This record gives sequence, structure tokens and C-alpha cells, in this order.
Amino acid sequence: ISELQNLLLSDIEFEAGFIKVTGKGNKQRLVPLGEFSRKAIDEYLNHAKTNTLSEGSKLLIVNNKGEALSRVGYWKIIKKRVIESGISKKVSPHTFRHSFATHLLEGGADLRIVQEMLGHADISTTQIYMEIDREYIVAEHKKYHPRELARTKRR
Repeated sequence: ISELQNLLLSDIEFEAGFIKVTGKGNKQRLVPLGEFSRKAIDEYLNHAKTNTLSEGSKLLIVNNKGEALSRVGYWKIIKKRVIESGISKKVSPHTFRHSFATHLLEGGADLRIVQEMLGHADISTTQIYMEIDREYIVAEHKKYHPRELARTKRR
């Protein structure tokens, strides 16, 4: 959440398609800004934030007084969205990082690229997200192993 709290308007590079994120130890990294996120930020800046933006505010996300949104404020928004989405599992800020990394890796993303986006200094920290669920492993085996393919063709 602290990474969100510290995002500045100047950290968003719409043209280049990146957000500059400042993590622990003031370490900066570039994270791609997808089309869905780009549209959501644009809508926020053009509608919601214009009503709350205090003169000179450089923060991307502010509360209804135009001030920095607190950790509790972020958490209330997250909990509300989780409930609206029908998610019944316990969700923490780490859940979003975990889901982000897992989806990228399961989709075939390079481990080093995911490491960079998450801001991990050590690749072994990122490798934790490579633990793939067993059903996925069995399905991939059936899909690609030559003997399984031959068995499927015989049926």
C-alpha cells in the first residue's frame, strides 16, 4: 500500500506506457501500464480527482479532502471492492502482488521480467511464485506429453 500512497502524478508516463514505482529503500522501477489501468487512471483524473484535487497536489490518489489517502482509507476501498467482486477468500495487499506474479508466470512471462516489476533484489524471492498448482501440472502433462497425445488420438 505504501507504493500506492507515494505515487505522484509525474510517475505516470502515459505515452511510454509505464508507471514509475518507488519501493523499499527508495528503489525505483518501471511497471507497464496496461490499457485497462490506463483508462481507469484517465477516468479517475478527469472525473473523480478533479473534484478533490487541492491546488498543487502532486499525489496521484487523494481522499475527498484532496489530501493523501491513508493506509486505512486504501484498505477500506480494497475491502469494498473485494466484497463487490464476490471474493470470499481473505485478501491482503500481498494477495495482489502474488496474483500479479502468478498470472504473469503462468502466462509464460520471463521470471527476470517479473522480478523487475515486483522490485525483488533476489531472483529466489520471485521463484516462490512459480509454485504451480497440481491440477495445472497434470493438465499440461496430458496436453503435451507424447504418450498422452498418442492416447488421446487413439480414443
